Amino acid sequence: MTAVPDTSGLAGALSGASAILFDLDGVLTPTAVVHEHAWQQLFDGFLASVPDAAPYRESDYFDHIDGKPRFDGVRDFLASRGIVLPEGPADDDPAHDTVHGLGNRKNKVFNDIVEAGGVQPYEGSVRFVDAALARGLKLAVVSSSRNSPAVLKAAGLSDYFPVVVDGVVAVTEGLPGKPSPATYEYAARLLGLPSEECVVVEDAVSGVQAGSAGNFLSVIGVDRGAGRQTLLDAGATVVVNDLAELL
Repeated sequence: MTAVPDTSGLAGALSGASAILFDLDGVLTPTAVVHEHAWQQLFDGFLASVPDAAPYRESDYFDHIDGKPRFDGVRDFLASRGIVLPEGPADDDPAHDTVHGLGNRKNKVFNDIVEAGGVQPYEGSVRFVDAALARGLKLAVVSSSRNSPAVLKAAGLSDYFPVVVDGVVAVTEGLPGKPSPATYEYAARLLGLPSEECVVVEDAVSGVQAGSAGNFLSVIGVDRGAGRQTLLDAGATVVVNDLAELL
């Protein structure tokens, strides 16, 4: 990864960039919080039926789940508790206690919450996106979520992003999920640009690691709870609490 020489303000953060590749949940929209609630609801219910299992903790989201493809999150959390379940088919019934059943159950909880309350994007992120467009930069969304198009539509952001590489695209194209840089590299190719001209914007440790592992211009970390130093240690070039800080 090539470091940005000056990260003071928008000009510095985007110096030499031709495109920005945004994570979605937690960067553009506060749906990371919805994901957190959905995961907690899922595992609170599941663990209640597992004798002697340690209860779900808030830190589990950041330690085992955040930013990863959904079923990887299920596997990694279960592994943290020493629990092994059958995989089940990809479209397994959400009522089944399998890796795919639990993942599909979580997805149903998430969609129910989004449909009931809608999605409001982060104001600072929208301002940052508008400023990036004004500079003539290309934009893409790169998310592990399979719900990205629905979330973008609910937040009124669909028209900003002609390229969306989400969990569905990753499976279709055989791309490993974050912390591999593969999905970000694929988005750069769809934009017709080398990775070296693209800036990655992420709030999850696994996402920052993905950006750092690729040959991207820089990685902007957005601290929504992971911790500033944690994101820097994962490879972020600069960390902000809100993207409006770079305007």
